[in-house]
Amino acid sequence: MTPSCSLFGIKTGLIHQGEEILPLLLSGIKKQEITLTDGDILVIAESALATSEGRLVSLAGVTPSKEADELAIQYELDPRLAEIVISESDEIVGGIPGFLLCTSKGNLLPNAGVDGSNAPDGMVSLLPADPNMSAKKIREEIFQMTGASVAVLVIDSRTHPMRYGCSGVAIGCSGIPSVLDERGKKDLFGRELKVTRRAIADSIASAAELLMGEADEGIPAVLVRGLDIPVGNYEGVEQIAADECLFMGIISKNAQKRCQ
Repeated sequence: MTPSCSLFGIKTGLIHQGEEILPLLLSGIKKQEITLTDGDILVIAESALATSEGRLVSLAGVTPSKEADELAIQYELDPRLAEIVISESDEIVGGIPGFLLCTSKGNLLPNAGVDGSNAPDGMVSLLPADPNMSAKKIREEIFQMTGASVAVLVIDSRTHPMRYGCSGVAIGCSGIPSVLDERGKKDLFGRELKVTRRAIADSIASAAELLMGEADEGIPAVLVRGLDIPVGNYEGVEQIAADECLFMGIISKNAQKRCQ
């Protein structure tokens, strides 16, 4: 990997529900006077992609269930939002006022990724239905339209345990490995690395977040160039089971102890 790289924020203007996102991205790249080349990495915000894919839900059309009403009281939520979160979750682990901590499609995330920011009034956006497949589709279409072999990441923002603020995390990946295995390499003192894996996709996502922002910046995509990560037939974001996760594993064990 090279010691430097370049990042270019891509503006598209407001993206409307059901509007094809790739022509908007390519137009934004062209306005930057950039030509896509082999090895580029296109990073796309999940909210923009979800809007393009029609993943917006009107709260007015949601009828809360009894479970949603109970969660809404316990965690100070709009019952309609709680109902949508339930429908998008595999499991609800717990929560704090305003947020439910959920697992969804192998991810641990607040409110199952359901978000009211950057969505029209009275609506919330859901995560893309299949971020890995969306990334693959966009990558293939870019190759067909431009001949450039690029990688595509779909990213979201996440908080981290006991830390303020958000950083980026990849939820969809196509074209590069999401994780590089460093085990067997030597450190500066010649010691062999035993457990180290580098979260390449998440690191790129966090770098892109610096340009995207979280408010009205209007930059739903970032082009990353110069990392010298070979683009190939890599698909998906590597994940681990909840019981193998440091944080989730401890939460699960503590919950079991309380029940005994």
